[in-house]
Amino acid sequence: GGDSGLEELLQQLALELEDRAGAREPRAQQQELLRRRRNSYRGRTWATRRNVWVDRVASAWLIRRFIDPAARFLWLADPRTCPGEAVGFDFQGAEFSHAGDLVTFQVLVWSFGLEKNRGLSGLGEVIRFLDVGGVPAPEAAGLLAIIEGAQSASRGDDDLLQRVTPALDALHAGLGARKPPRRVARSRSR
Repeated sequence: GGDSGLEELLQQLALELEDRAGAREPRAQQQELLRRRRNSYRGRTWATRRNVWVDRVASAWLIRRFIDPAARFLWLADPRTCPGEAVGFDFQGAEFSHAGDLVTFQVLVWSFGLEKNRGLSGLGEVIRFLDVGGVPAPEAAGLLAIIEGAQSASRGDDDLLQRVTPALDALHAGLGARKPPRRVARSRSR
């Protein structure tokens, strides 16, 4: 029928309108992830959608703590206004965004060779669960409550990042200190 073409067109139009409104999460891209050198990303301006939520605020924390300690952040009303010299993250078409089943935080961890850091890998699982679902993470409810509380008290995205940084630092340290699960060998003593 001729209606399916119209339905597809209307669905595409709805997606474009949502993208323009900035209300949607970026769609996961099937792309090859590239390893990046941290020194090529030092002292940069990083840009993402404003009114940050779990993946964006955690990614900003990760950028400042592990990739670019002097990072400056631009919180964009419309990602299409991202300056060409800025490093975009967590929006459609950004240099770093969802890829496959990874959220932006996990893409950044992998891209900069940080995946062996147990704290970051564990935090990535928590962020992924809160952002897109998947395997439940026991720490998720606590981190969500902290971010919601910080958001209700914050005066913008820079303030929110400052307020949640100590919680993300502590959660990273706690997850990194955990021993990986080990198999218990049964002794054969008689």
